[in-house]
Amino acid sequence: MKPGRLVFLIPALLLLASISFAQAKRKIIIDQDEAGPAGTDQQATLLLIQSPQTEVLGITVVTGDAWLNEEVTHTLRTLELIDRTDIPVLRGAEYPLVRRQAETELWEQRYGSVAWLGAWTPKYYHPPDDLGEFPEGKPTTKPSDEDAAHFLVRMVHKFPHEVTIYEGGPMTNLALAISIDPEFPALAKELVFMGASLNPQTADPEFANNPRHEFNIWFDPEAAHIVLRAPWKKIVCTPVDISVKTNMSTELLNRVKAGSSPAARYIGTYGRLYGEYNYLWDELTAAAWLDPSVITKTETRYMDVDLDRGAGYGNVLTWTDADKPKLEVQPVEIQVDLDAGKLYKMFVDLLTAPTPKKN
Repeated sequence: MKPGRLVFLIPALLLLASISFAQAKRKIIIDQDEAGPAGTDQQATLLLIQSPQTEVLGITVVTGDAWLNEEVTHTLRTLELIDRTDIPVLRGAEYPLVRRQAETELWEQRYGSVAWLGAWTPKYYHPPDDLGEFPEGKPTTKPSDEDAAHFLVRMVHKFPHEVTIYEGGPMTNLALAISIDPEFPALAKELVFMGASLNPQTADPEFANNPRHEFNIWFDPEAAHIVLRAPWKKIVCTPVDISVKTNMSTELLNRVKAGSSPAARYIGTYGRLYGEYNYLWDELTAAAWLDPSVITKTETRYMDVDLDRGAGYGNVLTWTDADKPKLEVQPVEIQVDLDAGKLYKMFVDLLTAPTPKKN
């Protein structure tokens, strides 16, 4: 090849490489307690699907805010409504590893009631196989025959060090995946999760009396202990402390309702506010992963869970590097503060955008 041709060829190759890099999508598995319709669980899932920069490999579902069967049904229907039935939905754990509802009721008699019990909350309780009403309609599609834990393991082996694990619910599915294959955490790219509570500045009664109590960790503390001690390359936490700085307002909801995309129509029809405190719980975790500049301050702590069966059972434990225990614990990047305006704009822009093409 003549030298002159090489001079012109190199910039062209660099341009093609940059285009290919820009088009490469970030692989993610959504592990979520997919209560619905709408609400923080489904809305966070939609944000990740709506982003043109993501390749959602699958949605693994776990009992948490609602029962597993109900959550799977809502998720399948959501995917139908936005025409993304190419994304597999996988059934995960129906119960925590150790904690049970009857034992929790006895615990509450001794130590006081808990504000949110997820699927076990008396006000909303129904048997796990009773699906109840579905305002959005029931799906015609079915979940995958593969279970969540084996899917998680299979994907990180198929795409080693490329897959982000997004956790928006209790960590039962992840703990089961680790039990099946201890290499699972090291083969993932990172773990990002909504959960934990340190010292949130809020009058919300759910946290005012016990600031270290947070539902996702508390519902299956043994699973959280297994996951937080595992050798992930990176762990990022969206705690209650930063979540309570967000607000799902009527004005924000109306901005989404004004959109014409399938996702916007879904949120516009089924989205609503719940009582006095409405936070963008899981949505913030999803948005911060998509655009880290949403977060303006972080700090590193070491994290575990209180497994003693006393008053603090399921509470979050944290340490600095100077006072961490001798037993192996992992560093966790904890999000402390955010650009709320950027979050709200991103929330509206993604949900009102056209649905990305199927993978």
